[in-house]
Amino acid sequence: MKENNALRYDVKIGSIKPEGALKAIASVNINGAFAIRGIKLMEGQKGLFVSMPNYKTQRGEYIDICFPITAEARNDLKNAVIEAYEITLTQGQKQKEEQSVEQEQNSVPTMTM
Repeated sequence: MKENNALRYDVKIGSIKPEGALKAIASVNINGAFAIRGIKLMEGQKGLFVSMPNYKTQRGEYIDICFPITAEARNDLKNAVIEAYEITLTQGQKQKEEQSVEQEQNSVPTMTM
């Protein structure tokens, strides 16, 4: 009998950076049991990728503090972060459009007699 070991990722996008290679900072809660903060969503030559929290050694090398062990877990985490980022972008765009429409409606002069 095979157990269902699928991980559930709850991703929150903390900040979005429209310019440069750094696109967003995310926090991820895995199965409601383990939280990771400071995950970076980066834009590279091959598209978006996830950079795990890391530190710089005295030699100038960057070492990940925590990371997915399997390729499947790495891919699932990446996809969860990218999906949350895209949803957040879409919601932000909708809010801007709604605010723009609201401002236009409020700026229409009304005639009183």
